[in-house]
Amino acid sequence: METTFWIITVAVLWGGGTGLLIPRAAYRFSVPPEEPWRTACPAGHPFDGIGAGWLGRAHCTDGDTFGPSTPAIALVMTMVSAVLATVTGPRPELLVWLLLAPIAVLLATVDFAVHRLPDVVTLPLAAFALVGLGGAALVPGAGGSWETALLGSLTLGTCSFVLFLINPSGFGFGDVKLAPALGAVLGWYGWGILLIGTFAGYLLGALYGVGLILARRAGRKSSIPFAPFLVAGALVGILLGSAYSR
Repeated sequence: METTFWIITVAVLWGGGTGLLIPRAAYRFSVPPEEPWRTACPAGHPFDGIGAGWLGRAHCTDGDTFGPSTPAIALVMTMVSAVLATVTGPRPELLVWLLLAPIAVLLATVDFAVHRLPDVVTLPLAAFALVGLGGAALVPGAGGSWETALLGSLTLGTCSFVLFLINPSGFGFGDVKLAPALGAVLGWYGWGILLIGTFAGYLLGALYGVGLILARRAGRKSSIPFAPFLVAGALVGILLGSAYSR
């Protein structure tokens, strides 16, 4: 019981801390595909911080704030990290989930803003997930399988690419590049969780689209940011897989 308490406490601190850093990166990435990443705040002031200005709070050298709401992002990250820690418990894959969570929230935030997923984040994400899960599989007490994670990554990536070829206007290529990473984390807990998590993502996206149409804020052919719902579906799958494999 005491171990679980400290794990959740560390996860909450991790979520809140990383959540404070996401808005800056999200703002810098939130540009149309043909434009370079932002190098200054809306007022034109350069970024402070480290890592060429990518790491730091969402304010510039003049003190102006920018980007998505920092309290909202920090709250989301705190809640996601706490839930992951509570359900997964002291398993080695929890470290992988906590490391992937800020990246997933960053991608969802950028996609909501400009309907774009930056390649510099999505392309290495699947490799990062598979390497992390490969390490977790070597530690006693792991709750999943690295082999099904690999197969899930390949399967979901392939299926998403085929879906893109069939309907490129309804499924963006950025989502195709995100799919292998989602397939890896869902496949970790088996094929059933892969199907459930994928279905949950599509269902949430469909419900969001229908809601926009009913509110007359979009038409049937309007594009929607799909990555946030795919990520949410993956979270559902992880939580179900963690709970079921206990």
